[in-house]
Amino acid sequence: MVAHSTTSSGRPDLPLAAEFPEPTREQWQDQVHKVLKRSGSVGEEPPAGPVEDVLDSTTHDGIRVRPLYTSAPVEPGLPGLAPFVRGSRPQGGVAEGWDVRQRHEHPDAAETNREVLADLYNGVSSLWLRLGAAGIAIDDLPDALGGVHLDMIGVSLDAGADFAAAAQAYLDLAAEQGVPTGQLRGNLGADPLAVLARTGQAGDRDAAVELARRCAAEFPQLGALSVDALPFHDAGGSDAQELGCSLAAGVTYLRWLTEAGMDVDAAAGQLEFRYAATADQFLTIAKLRAARRLWEQVTRSSGVSEPARAQTQHAVTSQAMLTRRDPWVNMLRGTIATFAAGVGGAQSVTTLPFDAAIGLPDDFARRIARNTQALLLEESHLAQVIDPAGGSWYVETLTDELARTAWAWFQRIEATGGLPQALESGLVAEEIEDTWQERRAAIARRSDAITGVSEFPNLDEAPVERSAAPQQPGGGLPVHRYAENFEALRDAADARLAQTGERPAVFLATLGPLAAHNARESFARNLFAAGGLGSAEAGPTDSTDAVLAAYTGAPVVCLCSSDEIYAERAAETAQALRQAGAKTVLLAGKPSDHADVDGYVHAGCDALTVLEAVHAELGVRR
Repeated sequence: MVAHSTTSSGRPDLPLAAEFPEPTREQWQDQVHKVLKRSGSVGEEPPAGPVEDVLDSTTHDGIRVRPLYTSAPVEPGLPGLAPFVRGSRPQGGVAEGWDVRQRHEHPDAAETNREVLADLYNGVSSLWLRLGAAGIAIDDLPDALGGVHLDMIGVSLDAGADFAAAAQAYLDLAAEQGVPTGQLRGNLGADPLAVLARTGQAGDRDAAVELARRCAAEFPQLGALSVDALPFHDAGGSDAQELGCSLAAGVTYLRWLTEAGMDVDAAAGQLEFRYAATADQFLTIAKLRAARRLWEQVTRSSGVSEPARAQTQHAVTSQAMLTRRDPWVNMLRGTIATFAAGVGGAQSVTTLPFDAAIGLPDDFARRIARNTQALLLEESHLAQVIDPAGGSWYVETLTDELARTAWAWFQRIEATGGLPQALESGLVAEEIEDTWQERRAAIARRSDAITGVSEFPNLDEAPVERSAAPQQPGGGLPVHRYAENFEALRDAADARLAQTGERPAVFLATLGPLAAHNARESFARNLFAAGGLGSAEAGPTDSTDAVLAAYTGAPVVCLCSSDEIYAERAAETAQALRQAGAKTVLLAGKPSDHADVDGYVHAGCDALTVLEAVHAELGVRR
């Protein structure tokens, strides 16, 4: 029987951990080595460095993510107090959650109005309206907002270069409704630097400054300027690049407004920052926390008083991560990203509908988007804990390292004269393009996996059809989706299927019994399906003649079996298949000394390059 002491509160003190010896790091490393050895990741002897280094990964900012953290580098402070790492509000979202903001861009004002009212009746608390050529006509704004009480609902405008006209239309509508100026909430969306980033054409600086001066004087709850970091994210940029560019944009706007005579506190209060939230939940959480820390550092240096240094954040689930193929998986991506945005402390969150990459979302997609947030708020009670990630050694370390990397990029931008000069000179475009090519290579190798596209594709899925969304302006930074290259191959293969009634296919020459070839056959089938290619297999075979008997005549074949059977039969089977008509013979497995094959497919190979070559051999045109 174990005797237990009692605490001063009278509760029993149960020292359960004291009953066991404290494990050492060396013991943990020994267990890690055993697991890695069984998986084939390391040999019998431990590696030269710490064994856990085998489990390290690196972000696109070069930040090392380790499997174990034992301390945090800095003290993050308290929620609602500088440096605001733990949130801009002391109470977090406990009192009222976060602002559920839905995006609307349907060019038919009547349809937009129907969707807006449905959203507001079913849990949405503010609106994000795309206006102008990229969405709702500015003149149609009164019809789009018919029946909406602007004194009760926050509205954020997004009209690109037409922000001044859109803002005036909105203010005129509010005046017609008799809304007191002190009750208008939201942001008018003036963002000349986002216009420059997206279109290559400078936005109207004077109009933005004048709008900010007017808001500061007449509309105490209405901001004028948006600092939209999405153009940098959508171009393929990293988290640190997104942060650094947003800081540089915010600093530029502070300069413009203070040069026009605005008080620095009032100028800071005019800005709302918009960031992408992705399915990498920890990076998203760290990015939002780092953004607040960095903006506090900027505003403190600019003489802003402490309460006015808190950054206002709008997080949007990433458009770049959405897929057109197997779009149902986007519901999962959106849920994870929304979770991360809420945990990260964003005041407003937009969950893009799962079909947003295909076209204009339908009612079902909009309902799932808003209910994703409702579930996290009302059923999961996610906002009832202030900064739930705070104190995690991993999150605190990632926040610190991301902030430092972003700050270095921000300083490079400032050294060129600021964000306008960095955009016009091509510095931003060149750096982000380098990151996109690195990201594209990781996607091609499937180390950055895209479920339903590069991994586990469903060739039998029914296409999801939607009306085309308004074309967004171009001419500046490119707009990418992570799945775009694989989906182009799928589109080409599907077009061949539609033309001929047959899907282009590869023959899988399976050697030996099922147990010998099943793993590599499944791998190869999955890889070829990622390019829209079907596959037929020989099944269990005990000889080359058995493989030839099952051969379909496909120009491309892939040998699938164990290393032992490859040593016995690969060369003979490859030669026989070539004589039977095969033009390209691949082998599923790591590159080795098989002189009779043309290439290899294996984990970590450039799947995109392999698929493009197979498409060319099969005559599939993109």
